[in-house]
Amino acid sequence: MIDRITTDRLLLRRWTDADREPFAALNADPVVRRWFPGLMTREESDAQIDRIEAHFDEHGFGLWAVEPNDGAGCIGFIGLAIPAFDAPFTPCVEIGWRLAAAHWGRGYATEGARAALAIGFERLGLDEIVSFTVPANRPSWRVMERIGMHRDPAEDFDHPVLPEGHPLRRHVLYRIGPSEPSSVEPT
Repeated sequence: MIDRITTDRLLLRRWTDADREPFAALNADPVVRRWFPGLMTREESDAQIDRIEAHFDEHGFGLWAVEPNDGAGCIGFIGLAIPAFDAPFTPCVEIGWRLAAAHWGRGYATEGARAALAIGFERLGLDEIVSFTVPANRPSWRVMERIGMHRDPAEDFDHPVLPEGHPLRRHVLYRIGPSEPSSVEPT
């Protein structure tokens, strides 16, 4: 079980009850949820934490709560997860992040994602990690590219959870293998 990862500026860790309120606030923020189908209620946000923790218990890794070293408390998540839908590239392990808008533009997603990649390849022995988002979410594309991921437009896909005609259904797919990421040594 990988419960904690530290980087120069971040602690990635398992979730606590104290994280529920700030996580619910970011999931209710229309700026943060711009590229998602909708806002989340407190109950939906709490249920997501419960699913994340169950993923840790089942797989030994997951979406870690992110806490900057400046004492801000939980500002979101960064980590690895196994998607629960069928697509041409599944089964797979996905890298993802979701941070409170007040903490965007500081390089936290990139820093934490590099540490998560190192865990995925060096400690979990994964052969590949993917990431995906809607085409308009250029900030996430930039993080994917900064951490060494590559996109083949022929692999872009319609997200099977969203109905035909939904404006967020189309997604871009990025991939990375173990020899590609820039190295960050998590502790």
